[in-house]
Amino acid sequence: MAQQKMSPELLWQLGRVSGETVTADGAVLYGVSRYNLADNKSERNLYAIPAKGGAAKQLTSGPGAESGAQVLPDGRILYNYKGQLWEMDKDGGNPVQRTHVEGGMQNIRISPKGTHILFSKEVKLEKILAKDLYTDLPKANAQVYTTLNYRHWDTWEDGSYNHVFYATYDAATGKTGEPVDIMKDELFDCPQMPFGGAEDFIFDPTGTQIIYVCKKKHGKEYAVSTNTDIYRYNLLTGQTENLSEGMMGYDTQPVFSPDGKQLSWLSMARDGYEADKNDVIVYDLAAKTRVNLTKDWDGTVSASRYSNDGKSIFFLAVVKGTEQVFGIDLRSKAVKQLTKGQFDINGFVGQTGNTLVVTRADMNHAGELYTVDIKKGDVKQLSDVNKDIYGNLGMSKVEERWVKTSDGQQMLVWVIFPPDFDPAKKYPTLLYCQGGPQSAVSQFYSFRWNFQLMAAQGYIIVAPNRRGMPGHGVKWNEEISKDWGGQPIRDYLAAIDDVSKEAYVDKNRLGAVGASYGGYSVFMLAGVHENRFKSFIAHDGLFDLRSWYGTTEELWFANWDIGAYWDKANEKTHAQFNPSNFVNNWNTPIMIVQGGIDYRVGIEQGLQAFQAAQLKGIKSKLLYFPEENHWVLSAQNAITWQREFFSWLKETL
Repeated sequence: MAQQKMSPELLWQLGRVSGETVTADGAVLYGVSRYNLADNKSERNLYAIPAKGGAAKQLTSGPGAESGAQVLPDGRILYNYKGQLWEMDKDGGNPVQRTHVEGGMQNIRISPKGTHILFSKEVKLEKILAKDLYTDLPKANAQVYTTLNYRHWDTWEDGSYNHVFYATYDAATGKTGEPVDIMKDELFDCPQMPFGGAEDFIFDPTGTQIIYVCKKKHGKEYAVSTNTDIYRYNLLTGQTENLSEGMMGYDTQPVFSPDGKQLSWLSMARDGYEADKNDVIVYDLAAKTRVNLTKDWDGTVSASRYSNDGKSIFFLAVVKGTEQVFGIDLRSKAVKQLTKGQFDINGFVGQTGNTLVVTRADMNHAGELYTVDIKKGDVKQLSDVNKDIYGNLGMSKVEERWVKTSDGQQMLVWVIFPPDFDPAKKYPTLLYCQGGPQSAVSQFYSFRWNFQLMAAQGYIIVAPNRRGMPGHGVKWNEEISKDWGGQPIRDYLAAIDDVSKEAYVDKNRLGAVGASYGGYSVFMLAGVHENRFKSFIAHDGLFDLRSWYGTTEELWFANWDIGAYWDKANEKTHAQFNPSNFVNNWNTPIMIVQGGIDYRVGIEQGLQAFQAAQLKGIKSKLLYFPEENHWVLSAQNAITWQREFFSWLKETL
């Protein structure tokens, strides 16, 4: 039977797997989200599978999303559903709603002894909306601000803040006591905005203390700082203590050791630098001492967890274009890479015996559950949610290529080939420009920037690990700041020039595509590419650095990487690395994609670029999503994005 090729519609039929936890008897609980294109909605259900392998069993089937699975001592499972805590048998039977908290809850946790619940909820603390300021004007539609951080990601500030609450919980009846707001009247958020979740607050093993992450800054101070801290709240005394006092960057992801004597978290050293080296910190609760376990390791950590015996810490980190599992022996402090291969291990689920359960993906496969043998490093597939689709799908060859850059460095470049690739033919080729700018081009599987999908339409994809990406040492990672349009752009040109030497690349049909910093890169390349490319696609890219600096919200990032346009120290950046300064050189068809509620890269960026192209008489198209942010999250919008993407390439390339 002929193999299928990936299509946008087929891509959105894939189940999206995410881990929950591992039970004491070795069952792995996980969730699978599936999208219904007709309804433009997703559905997430919980499943269980033995860690040793075997058949998966569906545990829930209610409309909506079940998440936050936690296992009780008797084996029954607690989970979050529609803002309340539910309980079911370990085989999914007898589901019962346990709590009825008014207004619902988010990110619900239960204490180790089952006597308290912990959750987050929005609290209205400021009057910003006109109808709140002037009660006699209930139909007024205005907002009043006197400081910065008036909007974030895709939401305008309305005076509400995420706070952490706890309440007593009767396991027999499901009744809860009066919730206690441990942050009281503080104008701060936990979980952190815009992407924080249940990982931002945890009980200690005794259930008498709460650890939470918070940036206790407000207004302009919040907008220019990354200084989150790790706080400990005592349920018995009501007192709060800052455990990371004096640590000036991001402090996140607190985790207790199994014996409760240590607390570890991830930490960045410098305030304002969101892509700083991320290290593993261990805090001894009795001695009140902190140790940086990865200070001398030349890399950056993305996630960590203790081993079940408490003798080591496992962590995830990007290395040479892949994300792998590492281990730190807590006695010797030695760091060892445990897994190797052309894949990304991008999440911990849990541990049973000498086996870690993780999520793993590669450029040909969406994430699934895998096991890792801690001693041998062997990786074995556990779940196979999408086997019916992948079993009949043509796969792309993914080649690791090393390219010499203009300054004599060796750069990893991923090259992805069409599934029916024939080296005797010539293929149109796309240069993929990654966003971030300090995020990795690893073996990720994206549901928008999907290399498998692009290659299946007959394109070769060139995806460089240009300057600014993790996985090649801290120095390489840092070299993009204040040099956006310099060496990173030359790295892109080195990559496409090198791959274009191959006979199977049609040098007359080269395109460049990307989003965010990748969109910036496309705008920049449009002015300096010297006729290499025949077509461009830029999604939510930075077109004019001056107006971008004046409208973006997380100013710590803007200050670190670009700097204020009125500061003479930043004249070079705003003159030499500003795409709008090179529009006079534009001569190539370009499609511009812009989200209407993208406040990271505001709407004026895409509109300015489209207007410039139109006024210069350049073939151009604007794809505008009024209700999408910096991403495209709606299923039908995503299909529209992909259809327009490939339609444009077919028309221009």
